[in-house]
Amino acid sequence: MTSPDNNNFIIERLLEITDKEVIYFQQSKIRVINSNIDIKWIEAIEHNPQHSEMLDAFVARFSRIQDTIGDKLLPAILKFNLESVGSQLDNLFRAEKLGWIDSADDWIELRGLRNSLVHEYMRSPEKLLSALKKVIQLGDTLIKTQNLLASNFKNKSN
Repeated sequence: MTSPDNNNFIIERLLEITDKEVIYFQQSKIRVINSNIDIKWIEAIEHNPQHSEMLDAFVARFSRIQDTIGDKLLPAILKFNLESVGSQLDNLFRAEKLGWIDSADDWIELRGLRNSLVHEYMRSPEKLLSALKKVIQLGDTLIKTQNLLASNFKNKSN
């Protein structure tokens, strides 16, 4: 069992990490948006290493921030607030009830999109394009969640 001081230390480190992950995700998101990705762009990825690497960075950064917030930061903040910690789904619904996220359903959709980006990358350009557009639309949900969790922790730890 972790002590409150140890949990605070863990949260502080996770916030430092997610602060950087937010920056890197935003950078990749801007690059993807500015690339005006369409179906032809995706179909040509295998012949364009720069595009492939840009897409890989976007998917990795999107996945990483989602995993860090959902699997590590959210449970730690729940624990800090003396809330019960359960499955990721339980934690998301609890966070929604507490006002830390706008919609657990959006988070669930983002999780599915993460899987689509990883698995459809090589199989279906159409599904990949659809998933990319949806992540661009919903991706700020992750950033907003990180900001709300950080605010919650900083307000209660002072």
